[in-house]
Amino acid sequence: MRLYIKVLVLLIFILTTTSGLLVAQSPSSGGGGAKDRQLADQYMTNGEFDKAAVMYEKLYEKDDPQGVYGNYYYCLIQLRYFDVAEKLVKRAMKKYPDNPSYLVDLGYIYFNQGDLPKAHQQYDKAIKQLHPDQGIIIQLANAFANKQETDYAMNTYLEGRKLMKGQYSFSFELAEIYYRKQDFQKMIDEYLNALSENNAYIQNVQNILQSRIANDPDGKKNDMLRQSLLRKVQKSPDETIFSNLLIWLFIQQKDFESAFIQAKALDKRQHEDGGRIMSLGSLAASNLNYDAAIKCYQYVIEKGTESAYYISARMELLNTLNRKITESNTYIQADLLKLEKDYESTLSELGKSAETAPLIRGLAHLQVFYLDKTEDAINSLREAIAYSNIKPQYQAECKLELGDILLFTGDVWESSLLYSQVDLAFKHDELGQEAKFRNAKLNYYRGDFQWAQAQLDVLKSATSQLMANDALALSLLISDNTAMDTSTAPLMMYSHADLLSYQRKNDDALLILDSILILYPGHTITGDVWFKKSKIMDVKRNFAEEDSLLKKIVDIYPEGVIADDAVFLRAELYENKLNDKAKAMELYEEILTKYPGSLYCVEARKRFRSLRGDSLN
Repeated sequence: MRLYIKVLVLLIFILTTTSGLLVAQSPSSGGGGAKDRQLADQYMTNGEFDKAAVMYEKLYEKDDPQGVYGNYYYCLIQLRYFDVAEKLVKRAMKKYPDNPSYLVDLGYIYFNQGDLPKAHQQYDKAIKQLHPDQGIIIQLANAFANKQETDYAMNTYLEGRKLMKGQYSFSFELAEIYYRKQDFQKMIDEYLNALSENNAYIQNVQNILQSRIANDPDGKKNDMLRQSLLRKVQKSPDETIFSNLLIWLFIQQKDFESAFIQAKALDKRQHEDGGRIMSLGSLAASNLNYDAAIKCYQYVIEKGTESAYYISARMELLNTLNRKITESNTYIQADLLKLEKDYESTLSELGKSAETAPLIRGLAHLQVFYLDKTEDAINSLREAIAYSNIKPQYQAECKLELGDILLFTGDVWESSLLYSQVDLAFKHDELGQEAKFRNAKLNYYRGDFQWAQAQLDVLKSATSQLMANDALALSLLISDNTAMDTSTAPLMMYSHADLLSYQRKNDDALLILDSILILYPGHTITGDVWFKKSKIMDVKRNFAEEDSLLKKIVDIYPEGVIADDAVFLRAELYENKLNDKAKAMELYEEILTKYPGSLYCVEARKRFRSLRGDSLN
């Protein structure tokens, strides 16, 4: 390993020694010269600097001085032949007096001799010799950086900025240096400065910042960026690039409430049509932040019926309210009936048509899974699917919903047919992947694990990360419980219980799940059985039993695939249903400390800080 690192450092030095790069020439084309150069390079790579230096000296004198200067200089430094190295550098300086990088090479010789004042004298002289030439400035800064003189590299760019007088600011280069120095505030300032100069850098800046602030356990880097952007927005409200970057940052942090505030301000300032807000609402809803999504859609609706997004906003608002009410599992029957009435009144206002098919789909889902009105829902969906001018996407979504409902009622074959139709029509689209996943799950319910596994393996690389994660989770469940030395009977029982739970036959599902625990104690599927039981207990609102089952998973299988899921669900349970904020904070922190690679980390950090009382806006 040490040899590998030494060779790597050597190669980096060779490639970045700026003096040697001044004249980009190849080794002598003569056969002997080329072979000698190849052999010299090999000696140097092997650390045989004495042999390499002898050959480089000959090449330097006759064949290609500039082409071997950097390698020859490096070997002399390694051999501590400082007098020879000094003569080499001074000779090059006479030949190329306008290149200040040779002064860095000279100063580095004095540095290695322990004469720091003399070294710094050469470094300072190099910077003083700069003139307004972007290439020379970058070359000198690289020469300093290559020799770990970061402050001198920084000063080179700062002096270069003055010399260039607005022609080029070296913002990206300075930002990189500040990053190396761990001065994140100045790094951020330089990237924002680059955006002020040219808005076209936005994607580049976003990509860099995303990587630079990704590892931020205490959130300090994110806070620095947020505060810097807020100051920019307040100081220069007409420069929309900073508002856009701030919205982007809030979305990265999954802080959709703050993103909405900024997006709304930008929408008003730019007299936009609400399209930006609709996109944000959709993103918030897909991340289960229904409150932020609802605010987005309500804002667009308030623009009035003349808005191009009015009908879409009305539909998305109702469907988001549907998800918020039903998924929270804290609703009462009156909430469901009011929601149904809102659907019906909206459809009465807008009319049942191809354009309002998403409303029809949302109402059907509510009626079947929560209000026991299956026949009405099926008829409405079949009518919507048959609309002559319905958008292909709306039709496919209605087919998927109808397939779900038919599976709910037990019509497996018709359900599979509908899924297959959507899969075929949208083969290279996320809708097609969704259809394929539902068909795979249907086959899993039926006990055809091999066929389900084949479909899931295809979906592991799905476009949607959520889809890929779901496919991977179900695939692991099947593979872990169909090993060659494992009977598939427990998984067969489990998949049947899973289907019964989907069909809201929870008592029957619990009987089968308990039977698995009795018949197959200690089986690999045990943790999944507890997890499925906890889900059913949540539906039944037996939150104490739900918490007990989730805790058991973490206690007995702390390294298991679903351990972080269990911890996060417990945290949500304590925050939203058991009203114990302190315990919720403890569990969110457990996600961050024990499961740092979990998909829940971003959300857990945000909720922990919110419960702690941190100011996030």
